[in-house]
Amino acid sequence: MKQRKSAKANQQDQNGHSSPFNFNKLLDPDASWDKDQLGDVLHWIRQAVALVCGLLWGAIPLVGGVWLFVFLAISTAVVYGYYAMILKIDEEEFGGHGALLQEGLFASATLFLLAWILVYSLVHF
Repeated sequence: MKQRKSAKANQQDQNGHSSPFNFNKLLDPDASWDKDQLGDVLHWIRQAVALVCGLLWGAIPLVGGVWLFVFLAISTAVVYGYYAMILKIDEEEFGGHGALLQEGLFASATLFLLAWILVYSLVHF
């Protein structure tokens, strides 16, 4: 079993590229992250939250601008909770809280609004 793991860890294709992303790393506080990898993970977490909230907000149906701010608060809390409490990284190594919290923010707000408006319009009209 141990030989199998080491063989997998050292496995590379003909071009010298390493194996695909390891999903176990997402919940491992001891894993090492570079700025691009962490940014990508935070971006996609935000996109998932945006899609779920947009679909939910449209289906309930919620109306009003206050729900946009509720989404932004939820999205920011999820991202902060992930990198501060689950990964336990030093945010200063990655540009501080501001850089980490704005990763994917505007793209997720766009996806949230798109999902919310589409679901609301299709279901309730």
